Amino acid sequence: MDNNKAGEREIDLGRLFSILWDKIILIIFTGALFGAATFLASKFFITPVYNSTTQLYVLNRADDSTTTLTDLQTSTQLTKDYIILVQSRPVLEYVIEDLSLDMTTSELSDMISVTTISDSRVLQISVKNPDPYRAKEIADSIAQFSATQICEIMHIEDVEIIEEGNIATIPESTGIKRNTIIGVLLGIIFSSGVIIVKSLFDDTIKTSEDVEKYLGISTLSMIPLCKEMDDGRSKLSKKKSKKRGK
Repeated sequence: MDNNKAGEREIDLGRLFSILWDKIILIIFTGALFGAATFLASKFFITPVYNSTTQLYVLNRADDSTTTLTDLQTSTQLTKDYIILVQSRPVLEYVIEDLSLDMTTSELSDMISVTTISDSRVLQISVKNPDPYRAKEIADSIAQFSATQICEIMHIEDVEIIEEGNIATIPESTGIKRNTIIGVLLGIIFSSGVIIVKSLFDDTIKTSEDVEKYLGISTLSMIPLCKEMDDGRSKLSKKKSKKRGK
């Protein structure tokens, strides 16, 4: 009994590959179907966003006449503080009021990202929005008011706006190509999994090898059944019945 149970639990990888190969057209079709679905969803249901970027130059000068190495190092070390100030609630509230935006400060904060260019005192403010013109307006408003906030709170002489926000003509990538590839792979994996699971739970006997494997009985012979034989038997029986009728 234990040997039979162990035999039932064995998984014939060669047989599974053979089953998958026989269903290769179905697997490819399912993958293409999933890929087309994710492509259409990414194309028509994901809203494209535009990115506008502005830059600020911050220098904490100790002496009004000269700029020393200490001034540069101090400004570089304080850039993290500047980033916090740019994304602070007073700045966000000012921008919402200035542009009459119908959104909360948290929603506006999600659109904004502030970074520092490596080894510099330049703050780069990026704003993402479905409207490229609105993205530029928000970026410019943030740059203007955050510059004032930095000067007042950090007691800095001045913060210069290096460049104003740009009007993007091309939206950022919505990942259509990536999503389509992922959809195709998911379709292939899903269809293959269903076929494998279905074959593993299929306990019907189809061949003489299955009889010997699952029932432990040796087959002596096989009786072939085909359509041609069935047609021949039916025709022969009809002829016999006609002769008897005569």
